Amino acid sequence: MKKILTVLLCCLSAAAVAQNKGTVSVVKDPLIDSLIAKRIELNRRQTTAPVAVSTGKPGTTIVSQMGYRVQIFYGSDRREVFNEQSKFNNSYPELNTYITYKQPNYYLRVGDFRTRLEAQRFMNELRGIFPTLFIFREKINAPNLNYNND
Repeated sequence: MKKILTVLLCCLSAAAVAQNKGTVSVVKDPLIDSLIAKRIELNRRQTTAPVAVSTGKPGTTIVSQMGYRVQIFYGSDRREVFNEQSKFNNSYPELNTYITYKQPNYYLRVGDFRTRLEAQRFMNELRGIFPTLFIFREKINAPNLNYNND
């Protein structure tokens, strides 16, 4: 009788300790899903095609893509950077200039070159005028291509 009672007691205690299968419910803000979807879409756009930005004027769409720029000056004095920019603009008015500030220096980069070879040729042209020249790969505003039907 003691053996039967012991076995019965063990079975009842095992049943009481056994866990039932449950469900997990995740509570989150629905904006998280929309942010993830937007991020995935942006990543697809960046890898598949250049991004076009309209400036509001007809025929002035800016297409950004990866390319090269030549850094012609860097320094911590703001006035000196703007002086170098005006010096460059007087010599090469057709090229765009870009000033970037990353603490504690200002960086003056010029041009929107599609290939490194174009940037290297331009850098060789500037060697005598500007002492410290570097080529950087970054997102550029792609220049308009002029096609002549000759």
